[in-house]
Amino acid sequence: MEINGQLALTVLMGVFLVAVAAWLARIENWRTYTPLAGGGGAGGYGQEVHREKPSGLIRWLTTVDHKDIGILYGTYGLTAFAVGGLMVVLMRAELADPNATLMSNTFYNSLMTSHGITMLFLFGTPIIAAFANYFIPLLIGADDMAFPRINAIAFWLLPPGALLIWAGFFPLPEVIPAQTGWTMYTPLSAGVGNGNQANAGVDLMLLGLHLTGVSATMGAINFIATIFTERAKEVTWANLDIFSWTILTQSGLILFAFPLLGSALLMLLFDRNFATSFFVNDGGGAILWQHIFWFFGHPEVYVLVLPPMGIVSLVLPRFAGRRLFGFKFVVYSTLAIGVLSFGVWAHHMFATGIDPRLRASFMAVSLAIAIPSAVKTFNWITTMWNGNVRLTTPMLFCIGFISNFIIGGVTGVFLASIPVDLVLHDTYYVVGHFHYIVMGAIAFAGFAGIYYWFPLYTGRMYQRTLGKAHFWLSMVGTNITFFAMILLGYGGMPRRYATYLPQFTDLHLLATVGAFILLVGQIIFVGNIAQSWLEGPRVTDGDPWNLKEENLYTSEWDWFSRKLETAIADGGEEEEALTDGGRQSDADE
Repeated sequence: MEINGQLALTVLMGVFLVAVAAWLARIENWRTYTPLAGGGGAGGYGQEVHREKPSGLIRWLTTVDHKDIGILYGTYGLTAFAVGGLMVVLMRAELADPNATLMSNTFYNSLMTSHGITMLFLFGTPIIAAFANYFIPLLIGADDMAFPRINAIAFWLLPPGALLIWAGFFPLPEVIPAQTGWTMYTPLSAGVGNGNQANAGVDLMLLGLHLTGVSATMGAINFIATIFTERAKEVTWANLDIFSWTILTQSGLILFAFPLLGSALLMLLFDRNFATSFFVNDGGGAILWQHIFWFFGHPEVYVLVLPPMGIVSLVLPRFAGRRLFGFKFVVYSTLAIGVLSFGVWAHHMFATGIDPRLRASFMAVSLAIAIPSAVKTFNWITTMWNGNVRLTTPMLFCIGFISNFIIGGVTGVFLASIPVDLVLHDTYYVVGHFHYIVMGAIAFAGFAGIYYWFPLYTGRMYQRTLGKAHFWLSMVGTNITFFAMILLGYGGMPRRYATYLPQFTDLHLLATVGAFILLVGQIIFVGNIAQSWLEGPRVTDGDPWNLKEENLYTSEWDWFSRKLETAIADGGEEEEALTDGGRQSDADE
């Protein structure tokens, strides 16, 4: 009876998605308006008669403009970031005291599972797609993405995916949230035993993950085709910007990694619903799941971290007053990481009892992959050396990225060593290491990009004081929280537990304090962005960061300058924005 109910939910969701696609196709002819702000055509649309984009909700539901889709991705990603952040705040509140009973252990496990999946699949990948959609065509001189409609479809697969992943938290009868952990290890995730993981909530989560994987794969194909075929004549492989290089490498990783995840999810769904035995037999099925999952899972880490490295490599030189040191080596190291990332997956499995000879080979590659990451780190530091450094908010987040990435990277090197990993495996040390990369590095690079390009996509300047307050609260909160976790790991505290022994109380309390400092910083960020977007002083100069002075002006600001020049004046006088970094614009000097 339960299987029939799960099948009915699956069929119902499929019918819903088809109905939504049909409705969107009928309400608006996507070929009747140009996706370009300047009125030009893309993809063969230039021969047609165009009209203005529809306004209001219809515009956002039917847009194929890469900039609009970038905004949609960004809004979606930041919403998921808020949801995942609130989940972890509840978890940290529970962990502040070993005797706390704010929630049941099962609900804690649900939050832990959904937090990990939300941050990795609903925030990490989409927020990168937001930057890539908006800026890749501008950076390479393209009119739009190679496949604008596929670009839109890739985004609109994500909201249903999020609803399916979070479905267990909704008041649905007999549906509870998944409690498998974000790695979905079998046999627990296969519903084996007397637990509650045979519930339809796990099936819905797996279907939602599958949708996000299809979305990412479609986007990757689009980015590869765009960078290869839509570049302006003057943009060659030799002068292609570093952000485009990282997106190209990331897209290649997605093409090879995400289909593995999709295949594994389908096999797991079959095990759960059709009595197959891919992962639940006695012949090592649970280990098979780990091999397939981590063959996707570790390249996924670089799917998430390479584009933020590209953002830092692009933004940091603008405020160091120098071109990126060793540009070619940064590109080569990016490509090297992409290749090596598929040879390190089993370092997540050192404690599973696999062949010691295999463990040794994976340890060697895991140590080797630290070298190209170190190359990038030294290049960033050397770029700042003797440079004309301006401590703007984007620059502060770039510097914070580097420092957090160093801590996260060095702690990861220790985990690549088999003897050390056997001691620290499944302790809070792993949680601290991973979050130094995900929050301390990836999110910091995202904030750097948001603040750097804020004048471009809003036409306004943010509040500089609040931006810097956001940085310092985030930096302090990140290091308090995650360094406390590293110390907990050294003490032997296992991860994924809702309670713990009394000797860990002080460090857990410290981690909770750090998490609430982080929360305050993100509240300031949301308030600053929302208020500045609506009421911030308008930017009237196409070079708001004074990049021309150092000959560091790039093509997306050319587009922004042309946009300002062709904008229709409304007759009102606007307050002119000051740049963030202690230097006034030319008009104010």
